[in-house]
Amino acid sequence: MIAAGVFLLLAGLGFAFLPRMMLALGNISPVLAGFFGVLFVGAFFLVFWLRARVQRRRDQAGLRNEHRDAP
Repeated sequence: MIAAGVFLLLAGLGFAFLPRMMLALGNISPVLAGFFGVLFVGAFFLVFWLRARVQRRRDQAGLRNEHRDAP
């Protein structure tokens, strides 16, 4: 849960500075700025895709760790 909070904080800061970075890179090359934006957004979704794959494999192997209140 702490890792998720850190990830969201870093991603939020990254998205806050993304327009400024793209404008700065756009002065060098518009293609570079576009590539950077696509790469950043793609990396954001890649984390969630990888997490889903790990959970799916864990569920199929029967290794799911249930965090439920036991009597």
